[in-house]
Amino acid sequence: MSDFVQVSTATPTRDQAVELARSIVSERLAAGAQIIGPVISAFWHDGEFGTGEEWRLLLKTTAARYPQLEAHILKHHPWQNPELAAVPIAAGSKGCLDWIAANTTRGE
Repeated sequence: MSDFVQVSTATPTRDQAVELARSIVSERLAAGAQIIGPVISAFWHDGEFGTGEEWRLLLKTTAARYPQLEAHILKHHPWQNPELAAVPIAAGSKGCLDWIAANTTRGE
């Protein structure tokens, strides 16, 4: 298993994405966040097909910090059941991976 993961979620508005990213990074649950949007999503929800505009967050963190990051997102996300997916970072530059490790450690 990789020591590092990239986590994705989405919010309905830009302001909600910025606030969620701010709270996550300030608590060192992720070293950084990128906000991309707006994007258009197509999905099934409550048995109905829908489309909507969303703002995607990509978060870089360690596998060890993922449980706390997940709990934070589920607590602070505007949706009751938000998309939340983590994929391992199979490879990355030493400098980038060192940056993620250093900035997801409390007390730094």
